[in-house]
Amino acid sequence: MSAAEILDAPDFEGAKEPDGAKEDRHFVTALARGLSVLACFGPGRASLANHDIAAACGLPRSTVSRLTYTLTKLGYLQHVAEAGRYRLGHAAIALGSAALGGLDLRGIARPRLRAVAEAANASVGLGVRDGLGMRYVDCQRGPAAISLNLDTGARISLARSAMGRAYVAVCAEREREAIYAALAARDTAAWPALRAGLDRAVAEHREIGCCTSFGDWQETVCAIAVGFHPGGGLPPMAVNCGAPRVVTDPGFLLEVARPKLIAAVRGLDGVMGA
Repeated sequence: MSAAEILDAPDFEGAKEPDGAKEDRHFVTALARGLSVLACFGPGRASLANHDIAAACGLPRSTVSRLTYTLTKLGYLQHVAEAGRYRLGHAAIALGSAALGGLDLRGIARPRLRAVAEAANASVGLGVRDGLGMRYVDCQRGPAAISLNLDTGARISLARSAMGRAYVAVCAEREREAIYAALAARDTAAWPALRAGLDRAVAEHREIGCCTSFGDWQETVCAIAVGFHPGGGLPPMAVNCGAPRVVTDPGFLLEVARPKLIAAVRGLDGVMGA
């Protein structure tokens, strides 16, 4: 994948330091840059060269070379010498596995997600916020021969997906304002339409119990989602239910799948604090 393709990816935000980082004496810039290198990898970006990473992160290639060398020495990257590229290494994979393993909510949610997926003949995912995207931490599929090509670890749009909109609908007002500011700063031209969609989603969640995305994230995909607070110190999360239009349509999702999804999520609200 070229640097241009990485930058054009709809869920790639770049590796910008947060506002005020230079004035914050507690902020470790070198660590932030190393983590931003790791963040470049993802679905469709399994292997990258130094020049790809440099362009995506906005860093000099000499700096990226030192970062990738260090991360390789520590096991967070693996150097594929014959291709001159890097992949995520065992340490990064172990870290991700440990994070998922510590999320006990997945085990509690899985039977509920599976039941909705089978009843709706769709894919049902549990997701958490990841910057200006949503990251799948679990995914269950119904019996349909055709389903969404998403699995645990996949990252989707926060502003355009039903899952992301449901998260925005239930997060704290201060966090919502910060998300809005970041989205507006990232793309001023697209922001008015994104803002309208998010405001509409917040109202939807309050009025019908879920948020919708019928072709907004991907033209061929229909989905609904419900946000909730798992408790136990965990941040808000969201559960979606969706499928390609050839499998389902908005009417079915709203009339048949919606009550089942709302009932399933209601059983997860506050469950970690119980």
